[in-house]
Amino acid sequence: MMPTGYVHPDYAAAFGDFGEPLSLPKCQGWLLKRTIPGTDHHDAMGCYPLFSCRDWAHLPQDLTDRAADLVSVSLVLDPFGEWELSGLHAFFDRVVRFKEHFVVDLSVPLDSFVPKHHRYYARKALRELKVERCENPSSRVEEWTSLYSILVKRHQLTGIKAFSMQSFARQLAVPGLVMFRALKDDHCLGAHLWYIQGDVAYSHLLALSEAGYAMNASYALYSEALRFFGSSSADHIHWAQIGAGAGSSGTATDGLTQFKRGWSNAMRPTYFCGKVMDSFRYEDLCRLAGVSATAYFPAYREGELG
Repeated sequence: MMPTGYVHPDYAAAFGDFGEPLSLPKCQGWLLKRTIPGTDHHDAMGCYPLFSCRDWAHLPQDLTDRAADLVSVSLVLDPFGEWELSGLHAFFDRVVRFKEHFVVDLSVPLDSFVPKHHRYYARKALRELKVERCENPSSRVEEWTSLYSILVKRHQLTGIKAFSMQSFARQLAVPGLVMFRALKDDHCLGAHLWYIQGDVAYSHLLALSEAGYAMNASYALYSEALRFFGSSSADHIHWAQIGAGAGSSGTATDGLTQFKRGWSNAMRPTYFCGKVMDSFRYEDLCRLAGVSATAYFPAYREGELG
């Protein structure tokens, strides 16, 4: 099978502003190779939001083969990856249960577990909005970027989460991308991007206009997407991965967590994994940065996200 979604090389290429795409040929995954500020050394990270690959058994060997080029590697693992926790602990220096992700077993009828609150707001939104699956997402890059700019402003997103139009142009062309649009009188008030990998549909990004927020378009978009993925039109898709809410436990009571919990009927953990590839340079960089014991990995980048 051809690679799609997060494992496709074009997805890694969409992050060219933040690092050089680095192929892991045995496991068929991708990293972003980054210059460590103030040095001529490099480290690597997985692409946002998840690192995924096609042959997890070969990930350690690929990273070992890259040891001469990198000081450290940090990854947030795909919750549907075929990794074993014991193997992670055996190879990585840092393995932290990171976030619980909400997932949907699509073999279960949606109305049997989605709460009345979510179903009510979905029906209400759908009385005024039409949700359609976009046949050519690449043709909607300007529309999507405009919607996403509202999300950036609302949540003051910066860095890798802010994206550029050039990045979105690449993302919308990646094989496996599915876009749903919420329309009012043929005007797009919101859109939801998904990536298909194997039998999993990954909720990637959702963005709304101010009118879309007012009309609860997110309920309509989630409802119609999950019904589509659970239908005979997408009978090879068994799971939907809709990401995490606030915090790390999945027990938070904020609006985003409650929203995602309402659409899910199961949970899967993600793990953050860090590996020091060059211990001498790693320790020297930590010394130069004035850090020692810290929960952040890599320690010499502590504070990079503000």
